[in-house]
Amino acid sequence: MSAVLIVILKPLLVRYALARPNARSSHRIPTPQGGGIAVVGTVLIPMALLLSLPGLSFETARPLLSVALASLTLAVVGAVDDIRPLPAGLRLLLQIAAVTAVVVTSEIRILPEWIPLGLEHAFLVLGGVWFVNLVNFMDGLDWITVAEMVPVTAFIGILSWFSDGEPSLSGLAALVLCGALLGFAPFNKPVAKLFLGDVGSLPIGLLVGWMLLELAGTGALGAALLLPLYYLMDATITLLRRLRRREKVWEAHRSHFYQKATDNGFSALDVSAHVFGLNLVLAGLAAMTLIWPSGAVQAAALVSGVALVGLLLRRFSTPRQTIPLEVP
Repeated sequence: MSAVLIVILKPLLVRYALARPNARSSHRIPTPQGGGIAVVGTVLIPMALLLSLPGLSFETARPLLSVALASLTLAVVGAVDDIRPLPAGLRLLLQIAAVTAVVVTSEIRILPEWIPLGLEHAFLVLGGVWFVNLVNFMDGLDWITVAEMVPVTAFIGILSWFSDGEPSLSGLAALVLCGALLGFAPFNKPVAKLFLGDVGSLPIGLLVGWMLLELAGTGALGAALLLPLYYLMDATITLLRRLRRREKVWEAHRSHFYQKATDNGFSALDVSAHVFGLNLVLAGLAAMTLIWPSGAVQAAALVSGVALVGLLLRRFSTPRQTIPLEVP
């Protein structure tokens, strides 16, 4: 469905949603954006069908309806911003509203019971808004969102499918999003012929954030942190560095580690391959925390994950060595 929608929409995107390269871009020729319309639409259509089922209880439908409407809201915000940039303040307010709706209706608690519910909600909203934005920030290179989100969504979906009882709605949504991203992948492979755009990256950030929240709500907090750890560390370290330099953090830039990697001799395919391989290892560590849920295993897996991501960030920050060819 995702691939078919892209084929149908691409002529319109070429005409009305062309992303022209600038000093901060990773592409060199004008490229259409807006592929996220197909990806997110492929997820929202099954959600709408699920919500229309007569046997679905209100308690089950309420969080799903909230996630669907919040994702649609961010998709609209992203679509408008792709065509005519919105003020940063307005974008942030709409993101806060969307994330708050998801957090409040989910009724999930991941912190100890003695922490006030309002304080936990505030913490989750802050984390959710940051996750939505960091997914948007990190969507700046061919295939990198596919390399990051396909392993994450596949893990959550497969885990839900093989858990006791029926698969959860978030697990089913994860499998659908995984498939939608795979349908988008051929059009985004280096050199990309199509970008997601904010219309895709913002709601994808919200959807995956909701899936990770649902996973953490089952007691698998370690796994929920390990799965997106590369994105979390790259974006957060970059943000802190920019704050230290007193830069305007809401403005576009080329300071992320994956962007430095392309400046240091890595191709877009090299970067995405490294990220994909790392995410498979992080998924393996996440699986370990579920198989052996002791505190020692959780801590060891998290420390190992942080160390592995740190090594990749350091590699991306180091100019790639090339061996000159000797001509006799």
